[in-house]
Order: sequence, then structure tokens, then C-alpha cells
Amino acid sequence: MLNIIFNIIILILMLGVLVLLHELGHFLLAKACKVHIYEFSIGMGPKLKGFKGKDGIDYSIRALPIGGYVQMAGEVYEDDKKIKKERFMCNRPWYQRVLILVAGVTFNFITALVLLFFLGLIWGSPNMKPVVAYVQEGSPIAEAGIKEGDLITAINGKKLSTWDEAQIRLVIKNDKDYYTFTIKHEDGTTDEYNVVPEVTKDEEGNETKVFGVGIDNTPHKGFFRAIKYAGTKFISVMNTMAITVGNLFTGKISLGALSGPVGVYSIVDQSTSAAKASDIIYNIIYLTAFLSINLGFINILPFPAFDGGHVLFLIIEKIKGSKVDADLETKIHTIGFALLMLLMIYITIQDIIRLF
Repeated sequence: MLNIIFNIIILILMLGVLVLLHELGHFLLAKACKVHIYEFSIGMGPKLKGFKGKDGIDYSIRALPIGGYVQMAGEVYEDDKKIKKERFMCNRPWYQRVLILVAGVTFNFITALVLLFFLGLIWGSPNMKPVVAYVQEGSPIAEAGIKEGDLITAINGKKLSTWDEAQIRLVIKNDKDYYTFTIKHEDGTTDEYNVVPEVTKDEEGNETKVFGVGIDNTPHKGFFRAIKYAGTKFISVMNTMAITVGNLFTGKISLGALSGPVGVYSIVDQSTSAAKASDIIYNIIYLTAFLSINLGFINILPFPAFDGGHVLFLIIEKIKGSKVDADLETKIHTIGFALLMLLMIYITIQDIIRLF
């Protein structure tokens, strides 16, 4: 029971801090661009404590530690007759509105880069290249002829540069019963191998593909290695997310593969079950960085209700030379939000089914 409570607290703190940093990005850019801000809140729900700053903004701490929010004037249209017209966000210069909208995502990305750099500096930077470090005897990889030291440069014709990208390519549904590995050998020559994975099923009928390949997780210390690792890992996770979203639309990755809060709780549970305290700390920091990239990536997608959706309307405004009808934009964002809630409910139900 204590373990469950601990995991829930860790999950709430992780998501809360990431959402708060996201909102802090919007807040700082809005304030710098002289947009009127009613309130900046740490947490959600009933107000516990608050004060009005010298800048006229209400700062508050609320009961639920699940992020926070910034309330700005005129996010879509003029909505307060007491505010000067130039202080509405919708009336600020076009580039300022774009900067305010992308500031939250930017803060999430910066957070992830800092955390990944910290991991690389303290614990060391693992090798990101898809070099085959271990081949299980009798496995599909071994049977195909792939050997230790070989570099995987593509899977099914799709180029890749990291293990993250290789792993997501092996999850994508394949029309054939084999996967084509493009291999660069240590002598510089290149060959292609067709690998038929072993497919195993658990009691619930979930399939797992076994290839029999191992990776090199040996950490390498060094300040500049940590910088390189942070940048490479960041780009790698972004690429895998782009691949995932693209294949969700084509049906090659099912919605059942996505995780909501319940699914993330399961990951937190796995992260905190390590034997050593240092490993638990590492896992939590890594998961926080991963979730920060996820939060930023999802928010920048050009879908209604996301920051990227608002940016899309600003791009349309720039192209057509006039503002999009405010009522129409509000309705589209409302529909988008409703669809997102339905998707979240579906994913949460799937998470609960997998959990029990």
C-alpha cells in the first residue's frame, strides 16, 4: 500500500512540475510581451493562498498539485472591456503571439535537455548507435547471419541512427512475416538480411516479437559526452514520437499501444522497483525527461486545443491577411478538446484493462 501511495505521489509531482513549467513559459513570454495577465497559479482547484504582485497579477497556490495555469486577457478575442486594447493577447503583434504560444513547449524541451545532460554527466552516457552488441545463440538474428559489431542502418528500408528508432521500427506492423535489416559491417561493407522474429503470446493474447539482439548500455563519462548524449537522445525521442504519430494514422501502430495516466503509473511502478536507490533516482529523472519531451511534442502538433492548433490558426491568419473568425476558432478548439477527452477516456480504459 505504501508503495502505491509513493508511486502516485511521484507521478503527480512529475506531471505537476512539467505542466507548471509549461505554463511558466507562457507566463514569462506573455509578461515580456506586455499582455494583461489576470492570474498565475501553482496548482489547480481551490485557492489556498494568494497575493497581488506589484505588476497587478494575482499569484496563487491552489490545493491540487497538478501543474498550474496562466490566465491571460484576450487569448482568442477581446473579452474584457476594462482592459486596454493593446494589452489583449489577440491584439499583440503576430510574432509575439506565436512566441507566447510556443514558449510552453520550449520550456518542456529545455527541461528535458537539462535532465538528460544531468543523467549523462552523473551516471554516464550510454551508446545511442544501433550497434549489435550481443546476438543470442539460435535466435532469429543469429540465424539470419547478423553478428556482433554490425551496425543497423535501416529496417524495412527506413533509415535510422539510434536504438530508439530501431525499436519503434520493430513495433510497427509489417505486411510480411519478416523484417529487412540493412547492416553495415565493421569492414565497411553493407548487406541486407531478412529476419523472421519469434512470436510469443502471453495469457491475455498479447504478442511479443523476439529477435535475439542485445545492445551496449555501457555508460561513458565526460562533460562533452553528456552534451552529445542529451542532444542525440532528445532528437531520437522526437523522431520516435513522429514515427509513432505517423503510423497511428496509417494503422500500423494501434491506439492500444498508447498510454495515459494509468499506463504511466505502471511505468513509474517499474522505475521505482529497482534494487538500488541510485537506480530509482536515475529512472525517475529519465522518465521525467521522456515525459517532458512527450508533453512538448504533443502540444506542438497542429491539432485544435493544442498550442500547435492555435499556432496553425495564426499561420492561416498570416496567409489570408486577416484574422480567423473568433467564434469559429473557439468552436473548432472546443470540438478538438472534446475529441481529445474521448481519446483519453479510451486510452485510460485500455490501461486499466492491461493493469488488471
